Amino acid sequence: MKAIILAGGLGTRLSEVTGSIPKPMVEIGGKPMLWHIMNIYAYHGITEFVIALGYKAEVIKEYFLNFYAVNNDISIDLSTGRTTILDGKQPKWTIHLVDTGLHTQTGGRIKRLQNWIGNETFLMTYGDGVSDINIIDLIKFHKSNKRLATITAVHPPARFGGLVLDDNKVVEFTEKNQSKEGWINGGFFVLEPEVFNFIQDDQTTWEGTPLETLAAQNQLNAYCHKGFWQPMDTLREYQLLENLWQQGKAPWKVWDDKVKLENNQQLLESLMNKQRLTI
Repeated sequence: MKAIILAGGLGTRLSEVTGSIPKPMVEIGGKPMLWHIMNIYAYHGITEFVIALGYKAEVIKEYFLNFYAVNNDISIDLSTGRTTILDGKQPKWTIHLVDTGLHTQTGGRIKRLQNWIGNETFLMTYGDGVSDINIIDLIKFHKSNKRLATITAVHPPARFGGLVLDDNKVVEFTEKNQSKEGWINGGFFVLEPEVFNFIQDDQTTWEGTPLETLAAQNQLNAYCHKGFWQPMDTLREYQLLENLWQQGKAPWKVWDDKVKLENNQQLLESLMNKQRLTI
């Protein structure tokens, strides 16, 4: 099962740090946001990724081309130029880096990856948000509801605390309450290959006509995730994620449990084999 990650946008709302790199390469705790997202998927057994590139595509390509060497110890014989990479303990991921155009919209990027997906159920998310979502539960929900698309619905992070007023006097401060906000699109989709038919061309925005049409045809379910979800759209949100990581309080860092990782891989394989023909 493959996961598409949209990583080609201009990242203009985070222009303070995206002048020379694409937003998915902005580092949290010394690792690109893209790495964090891939680890969330890999923890649940998803280890094949199709990354839709656009803006500064070469930066992402160079990162993964050099990933093995940069993340291991190296011995270099300067007299011969021979290089030996030591250890070699790195994730067993397969990554397809596909240039989907500089100005292509989100739907167009998905459409351009149709041949990479084929006739299989696939996952899709954006390259600028993290969550503690259980991907296996998400897939189970999608399979059991038998629709073409499942969107993960989340509460937007509350930006401000509140005030309780008595006439014109402040009598109480209230904490930020994310659960009081409405539901929004949190990414982390599960999709059937038929959704490609709902995307017209490069200028199609996935969040517009395709999702609206799927909803109108009763082919779009919502998996409501009440746990942690946080995008990285602004400098403030970037700083929030960095602070959570540095304090050891990053809720999305689920991948340290190696035993659970192996169990998740087995669960995913069993789920896909059992329910492959039910949609």
